[in-house]
Amino acid sequence: MIPICSRKGRSRRPLPEARGTSLMEFLLSIMTVMFVLFWMWEGTMVVYTYSVLSDSAKEGVRYAMVHGPGNSNCSGPAPSTSSACPDPSADNVAAVVKDYAGYSFHNLSAMQVAVSYPDSTNAASNRVRVVVNYDFVPYIKLPWNPPHLKAVADGRVVN
Repeated sequence: MIPICSRKGRSRRPLPEARGTSLMEFLLSIMTVMFVLFWMWEGTMVVYTYSVLSDSAKEGVRYAMVHGPGNSNCSGPAPSTSSACPDPSADNVAAVVKDYAGYSFHNLSAMQVAVSYPDSTNAASNRVRVVVNYDFVPYIKLPWNPPHLKAVADGRVVN
């Protein structure tokens, strides 16, 4: 009996028009994977930068709250008998915010810090607001504008 289809002895060479397809599929797959990984990295860096900004704003509010005008020991509220603590002016609060953000290796010159006292003074039980603005700098320049990040923190002066 003769077999209907015998593949023994045949060579398994690809057809001439199909040469290089596996290489092209591999290259396209690798490019897609690298593209996705790059954008995941960029997204992670945006979230990290926003986290640094919000923590810096919170630190600035904490500094303004604790170092109010009635504080004498620089660690919390106390009777207003001495002025040994630094002045919680807007410039000092902004310096604390930038100092805190400086540990994250971000470009501090691109960071704008706005400190305001909505109740007009930094007296006890008045509000303080710190707004931090930052233009995110992506690793690769793209044709669209990079995201503008803004973090806001509010609090009350405790002394």
